[in-house]
Amino acid sequence: MKVYPDKLAAHFSKGNSALYIVSGDEPLLVQESCDVVRASLKKKGFVERDLYHVDGSFDWEEVLFSVNSMSLFAEQKLIELRIPKGKPSDVGVNALLEFAESSPKDTCMLLVLPKLDKKVQNAAWFKSLEAKAAYIQIWPIELSNLPRWVNERFAQNGLRAEPDAVTALIDRVEGNLLAAAQEIDRLRLITSDNRVSADLVIDGVSDNARYDVFGLIDAAVGQDVDRTLKVIQGLRAENTELMFLTAMLSKELRTLLSMSQAMREGQGIEAVLQSYRVWAKRKNVVGRCLQKRSFDVLQRCLQWIGKIDQQLKGMQDGNPWDEMERLVLFLAGRRVL
Repeated sequence: MKVYPDKLAAHFSKGNSALYIVSGDEPLLVQESCDVVRASLKKKGFVERDLYHVDGSFDWEEVLFSVNSMSLFAEQKLIELRIPKGKPSDVGVNALLEFAESSPKDTCMLLVLPKLDKKVQNAAWFKSLEAKAAYIQIWPIELSNLPRWVNERFAQNGLRAEPDAVTALIDRVEGNLLAAAQEIDRLRLITSDNRVSADLVIDGVSDNARYDVFGLIDAAVGQDVDRTLKVIQGLRAENTELMFLTAMLSKELRTLLSMSQAMREGQGIEAVLQSYRVWAKRKNVVGRCLQKRSFDVLQRCLQWIGKIDQQLKGMQDGNPWDEMERLVLFLAGRRVL
């Protein structure tokens, strides 16, 4: 059963499913849908939560043990599985299908997946899960709908934004919803009368001297080695949340890989940029990367992200900040060891 993100509250007012699947590549919307699922289930008594990050070495026996074991702290519990690669192993598929068939009353499961391609969505195992689940599929906000989304976000924060302020903010974040939400949170803290003007948005951006994650990504993708080094060192000095940087860079690299593959298949760069709805202000940045960095190089960068993620989770030795600095410099075009 498919459930639209904005209909989740109505869904829970009628009951709940044993299995929830949240899938998409828009981090903010995925995060917020998962938050609604968790909060709604908690109100229904699913207080305990077991969280698992599924990688190639994941032991699915842990999940089966959790499903079959009595809760120590509550009568009901939520098992949350985050599967970054989308498709679990054969053992994982069998474990998920077993859970979907048994549907234990005291346990709910939340699967958090990236955007799924047609091959996965049409696979027999996924169709079997979907038939038993509430499937929340997250779609990116279309550019034409972005002003409405930003306006609604301002209103949710008790702010009234002038049309020029909405336009200025959209220009600032260039389609990144998480950045937009963070900027609106900041504006809520600094405005005195709950009104947001374009000048307030622009002045806030001008006064914000902090190095930001999106600036780093643009510098590295745009092949600007000097700026990449400056920004990554600034982020590191400010003790920026590295997990967030890893997630945003991973998303950018997956998109670049898809675009690079399209070019390998014969599409022209302009057609690819248009097809992937690259913002006008980023076309030069992204185009430069696609021309200078090969598919194999981009693929190596994405694999490198996996190593950093393992270091952040304590599953591999090494300093993740050192690795991130080498990675972004390599992406920008510098030869690194």
